[in-house]
Amino acid sequence: MDLDPELAALRPLGGFFVLRTTGAAAGPACAPLPTLAETYETGTSDVYRNQLTFRVTTVGQRLRTDEPRVAASISQQGLAARLWSPALACAALYGRLPDLDPRLLRWDAAATAPDDLWLTEVRPLPGDAATLADTVLHGHLEPLGETLKSRYGVAAGLLWGNAGSALAGAARELDRWARARGRTEVADRARALTDALFAHPLLRTTGTRAGTAFRRRSCCLYYRVPGGGVCGDCCFTRPPRSSPDAASG
Repeated sequence: MDLDPELAALRPLGGFFVLRTTGAAAGPACAPLPTLAETYETGTSDVYRNQLTFRVTTVGQRLRTDEPRVAASISQQGLAARLWSPALACAALYGRLPDLDPRLLRWDAAATAPDDLWLTEVRPLPGDAATLADTVLHGHLEPLGETLKSRYGVAAGLLWGNAGSALAGAARELDRWARARGRTEVADRARALTDALFAHPLLRTTGTRAGTAFRRRSCCLYYRVPGGGVCGDCCFTRPPRSSPDAASG
């Protein structure tokens, strides 16, 4: 199936899978939203000038945490999920992938979860695992991770654990949706693509998998949020009392 200009096949999946491609991607003041390429720039950390810093600050305020590293981790995991979900779904549903070059994706950092992304142009790419890895891992998560490590000191192992968790979550939801509708071919493609992606060196050591279940080897630090706990795929079975550094990877 060829990609359509509005990526309409993603709409029934909702939530993290929908990728807007029409209309003017404008912010609250009707100015164009910044691209993710601009967001990943490391030149400034001013909260009023850099969307990533703004996002981390906003997430920290919403979660009532005064630990920037915690807010940075959770912000990154949310954005990773928003990138993996439409990418994997397009590859499984269409057999093609839209070019998600950071210069083509605009991001509203002020939006609530899931992160609001706009794709300004639909350019078809092959829907194979290598292209998915180039597009999401290398095109987005590597530069995003470098910026967060530089700015907030978040451990690389934690960030790649977040990336693996986000991919596993997207794959699990896509598999559930496809099998509930008798779309076994979509579920099978998603499973094969996910298997290949988890064989990638950047994801291979992030956790263990059994079917669509995933247990990560690091912790996203959500337990350090007031009222927070451990996630379903966390390396911990209960919130630890000691420093989280050992789980950061």
